[in-house]
Amino acid sequence: MDANAAAVFAEFTEAGLGATRARDIWRNLMGTGLSHFRGIVAESFRDEGRIEGRVEGRAEDILRILTVRGVSVPDEARQRVTACTDLAVLDVWFERAITALTADAVFDES
Repeated sequence: MDANAAAVFAEFTEAGLGATRARDIWRNLMGTGLSHFRGIVAESFRDEGRIEGRVEGRAEDILRILTVRGVSVPDEARQRVTACTDLAVLDVWFERAITALTADAVFDES
């Protein structure tokens, strides 16, 4: 089968799996080969990967800033930062981490 036909079948397969665990497994299996495919599903997969990478990187940045500044980071705060998947929230926490005197101050909503 040629590459274009393979890309079409890969996209149809993923679309047909819907929002299921099977789709997650499919994406993991196809992850390395997907970079050669074109189309909405492949673009969506690459975009999700970039966003996930930015989220993970921002969480690491927050924890690193606090550590370098000598701010104690309890396990609960570390867990809260690493569990967050909202990049906008992480951006706010990042800015607060630059001057926060405690880990709790990073999450302060007042």
